[in-house]
Amino acid sequence: MPVISAPHEFNTEDLYVDLREMYGYPLHLKCEGFNFAGSIKLKAAASMIEAAERSGALTEGSTLVESSSGNLGVALSVIAAAKGYHFICVVDSRTNPATRKVIESLGSEVHTVSEPAADGGFLAARLAYVRELLARSPRVVWLNQHANPDNWRAHYRTTAPQIEKQFPDLEVLFVGAGTTGTLMGCARYFKELPRPVTVVAVDSVGSVTFGGPAGPRMIPGLGTGVRPALLDTSYIDDVVHVPEADTVRACHTLARGGFLFGGSTGTVVSGALRWLAEHRPSQNTTAVAIAPDLGERYLDTVYQPSWVGDVYGIDPLDLPSGAKQS
Repeated sequence: MPVISAPHEFNTEDLYVDLREMYGYPLHLKCEGFNFAGSIKLKAAASMIEAAERSGALTEGSTLVESSSGNLGVALSVIAAAKGYHFICVVDSRTNPATRKVIESLGSEVHTVSEPAADGGFLAARLAYVRELLARSPRVVWLNQHANPDNWRAHYRTTAPQIEKQFPDLEVLFVGAGTTGTLMGCARYFKELPRPVTVVAVDSVGSVTFGGPAGPRMIPGLGTGVRPALLDTSYIDDVVHVPEADTVRACHTLARGGFLFGGSTGTVVSGALRWLAEHRPSQNTTAVAIAPDLGERYLDTVYQPSWVGDVYGIDPLDLPSGAKQS
């Protein structure tokens, strides 16, 4: 039984959900939401803060600032509270209300950007405000999750080795693409191994990360309006783009099976299932998808039928589940 003195010292690494019975495909879902931040972003937050402290960039009296769609903001708030840092989280109007409340409850400040930039959308607008804060005070420290190598290093050191330990015969890995920190850390790790592992990136339709056209995206987490500096496509074998209606479908199907996961997880699962359906691997294929978060913070959006109806014009209960029928 672990005993900890700081919230970022605990994370469940070895929990997987076997989705074969639900969907009929050989897919294991690595659950990363069981920590005090509720998502995989706790790893990146801890890694970037520790590196900034070691370098001397982050000291007592510093103010942390970061642009976030939600999960990293919560993770930084958790660590900032534990370490005594003031933290300003720059979000936009798509961020889940529950997420904003969690950040504020932890003692951090939330600044909401309400209008997207003409070029780069909400992300560019958030980053512009971050740069304004940097110009105002030398005490402001920006970790910059979109370009900070300690983002991907966190997953190179922890997430990927743990997957290999649990699944030494791994053949296919599905990873959602946001800042691409998780994606690049895992891809770099597995591409350095002597045996081949197919790394498939899962992105949202409307994201420009892999060169697609920009479009509206209402579910925070995956996808970007500005190509992440961390991304190196030479490590990626394939990319799947998932429409947000399919994200909703996957979330509700998982929930009907008793698993309440977040929007990012719904996107990854939907993309993984589509890839597996198209490539028709054998039932003995070893495939893993990373589930970044849980679903409680999406109760007002993805799991709210009226919100889904207003945004997508659909009733999630009427969507085909994609699940294996018994």
